[in-house]
Amino acid sequence: MPLTNICKLIRHETKVATTCFTLSLLVFSCIEIVCLYHLSNILAICGLFTLLFCAIISSIYVIYVQDDFQIAIRASFLGTFFALGVYIYLATPSYVQIFGIYMCVMAFFHFSEYIVISLIQPQELSTNSFLINHSPQYNIAAVTSWIEFFLEAYFLAEIKKYHWISYFGLLVCILGELLRKISMLTAGTSFNHVVAYEKSSKHHLVTNGVYAWFRHPSYVGWFYWSIATQIVLINPFCILAYAAASWMFFNGRIIMEEITLLNFYGQHYCDYQKKVSTGIPFIMGYRIN
Repeated sequence: MPLTNICKLIRHETKVATTCFTLSLLVFSCIEIVCLYHLSNILAICGLFTLLFCAIISSIYVIYVQDDFQIAIRASFLGTFFALGVYIYLATPSYVQIFGIYMCVMAFFHFSEYIVISLIQPQELSTNSFLINHSPQYNIAAVTSWIEFFLEAYFLAEIKKYHWISYFGLLVCILGELLRKISMLTAGTSFNHVVAYEKSSKHHLVTNGVYAWFRHPSYVGWFYWSIATQIVLINPFCILAYAAASWMFFNGRIIMEEITLLNFYGQHYCDYQKKVSTGIPFIMGYRIN
């Protein structure tokens, strides 16, 4: 397929995702305003939200087909998830409000992953670029954090009321998100969601910008973002568990990636390793002695 046709196709896919995310967010936000001021029955609110979501899904099914439908349904879900997060923050008791912040953080992260990949690696773009189903371990970790949050909100509600802790976590999430997205944009065509084992013509060693601070800035951003999501929820157990699990994941991922980078760039990468750290505490990467 000619490059111009690929670019047109990708622009279309990005437009589908952005339109569906934004419209779902706006439609649900408008209904939420009505609920906040004119509706207090929780069953009626849940019923209204369910009907609205079904209407959005039905509209998507009519408007979009095949691949567009798969993109639209995911983007709409994330837009809805973000809007519900805002509603939970505004309408629920103080010990539950912070879960709304968490929902917004998660929704924006996954949506922005797709959008940035569409800008830097359009030919690699797919529904997997949302990273919603990153891995079974990722999904298990998310569900575990929800279970801890609601158990503690029920039995130990007071600890969920220290909102300054959540706001600190939100700040770290924003900084981690920014670092990851800036590193993806800086790397451009050299960035990929999966480790590349064969060097292509579009690959080059990136050492400028945030890559002058850390060898793996996208991992650094994601590492601190993941831990900070649990600070937002004030989940004591999952803060420690996420820190340990994230460290082990990125330690293995960085070692595997640096083996390929040393094969790609040889002495140039060795020199880069000597000057710049990985950016994650106690992770040294793979070095040739």
